[in-house]
Amino acid sequence: MTRIQFSESDDLVDIRYDNIFKAVFTKNTPASRGALSRLVSALIDRGVSVTDIIANEPPIDNLRDRQIRFDINCRAENGELINVEMSLNPDPFEQVRLEFHMGKLFIGQDIRGSDKSYDDLKPAYQIAILARERFFRDETFLHTFEYYDPVHGVSLNGRSRIITLELSKVDKVVEKPVKGMSSSEYWAVYFRYLTDMKKRQKINEIVEAEEGIAMASEVVLNISKDEIERARLRSELKYELDTQSRIVEAKREGIREGQEETARNALAKGLSVELIREITGLTTEEIEKLGK
Repeated sequence: MTRIQFSESDDLVDIRYDNIFKAVFTKNTPASRGALSRLVSALIDRGVSVTDIIANEPPIDNLRDRQIRFDINCRAENGELINVEMSLNPDPFEQVRLEFHMGKLFIGQDIRGSDKSYDDLKPAYQIAILARERFFRDETFLHTFEYYDPVHGVSLNGRSRIITLELSKVDKVVEKPVKGMSSSEYWAVYFRYLTDMKKRQKINEIVEAEEGIAMASEVVLNISKDEIERARLRSELKYELDTQSRIVEAKREGIREGQEETARNALAKGLSVELIREITGLTTEEIEKLGK
């Protein structure tokens, strides 16, 4: 395999955007498929080979399609089901969302027929890479969840797992020598710092150390140097930011209207302007204007 190293002049795409993430890991090339297998193996802590990527939305080979979440739904050589997704800005309800989709993934298996039983159900993994938000209070960046009795600490030994990788928790990991990192730490640092010029040397060391990351980097370089793909990426990012801005502005407007309604009701009940200001956060001038 060709040795991959990033130069200081390489303007790399940010793999933390979910459409880029999916484009890197689902192209029909040995590098892309190999990178996906190595990523999954690192996160479930067991070697697997991804043999099938199950179509669950329009293909995104050239980054054209605009979807809210580009997840990778795939199957390993032994039939295990795996869903992998990158979330740049996870929602506050991410944990419950993951539980819901884990359940859907596991029960989506067909065991109907006289020759099948529950024992024919294959293990299923819902993997979420959470880019910016911190969800769990500890400092552990990789969590694996399964059904268990929390009082007695007894596992159900079931076949469904939820795995989360929190990139916001690798600030200390990136300072470790590359030789002292685990496979999951390689990937976490790679995702978090790929576009950080200050960490480019460390990223190159990781690329050299982990074959799967070298494979992913080959695809990243191809996308980054393709001007047509980059133009489409800029269009995709503009669309995403425009949509996000509209949602945020609508929320702010709703909050503003709520504050004003609260202030009007408080004024009608004779509360002082000072107290209303403390309650609503509105300025004295704004409150007085509402009372006219």
